[in-house]
Amino acid sequence: MLASSLPAILAAAAFGYLLGSVPFGLVLTRAAGMGDIRSIGSGNIGATNVLRTGNKGLAAATLLLDGLKGTVAVLVAARFGWDLGVIAGVAAFLGHVFPVWLGFKGGKGVATFLGVLLALHWPAFIAFALVWLAMAYAFRYSSLAALTASLAVPVVVLAMGQPRLLVLAVAAMVILVFLKHHQNIAKLLAGTESRIGEKSAPPPA
Repeated sequence: MLASSLPAILAAAAFGYLLGSVPFGLVLTRAAGMGDIRSIGSGNIGATNVLRTGNKGLAAATLLLDGLKGTVAVLVAARFGWDLGVIAGVAAFLGHVFPVWLGFKGGKGVATFLGVLLALHWPAFIAFALVWLAMAYAFRYSSLAALTASLAVPVVVLAMGQPRLLVLAVAAMVILVFLKHHQNIAKLLAGTESRIGEKSAPPPA
């Protein structure tokens, strides 16, 4: 299943993890003078929480950069072997979710997951995007849209007969996306989850 040597695999994993661990949401909001994004809303460093500051531009930039982390990790590593691209992509996802710089407390991984999918299997990326847009438009819950769209990805990958390594990688990332959304799931069930575009109170001075 893995054709590359152990040193190459470790190098791809390290490269992907370090790239994925760059907390763009935190960096951008601090640079914009908004303080620590972890002190508002869900406390998350991802684009959805950045959007709660009311700054759509920063939220879009966070989404794009968090996604590109995954895409770049895959494309660079895949030049040395397809399996290394998969390893680097999963590592970038893990780096975003568990960044060493923030005490392993990072984002929920959806944007980076999307970036990895774009580079590894674009039909699954399209399926995710379409399901997310439909669910977000219908219910206005980013978390619900992300969770539902994530479930579509393994179905597409399996239906299109992709290699076992990709199937396992996708399954692992989807499981972690659900685990990282456990609080959102509880809020959805309780009817207290925030809707897309709701602005949180500004962080204390």
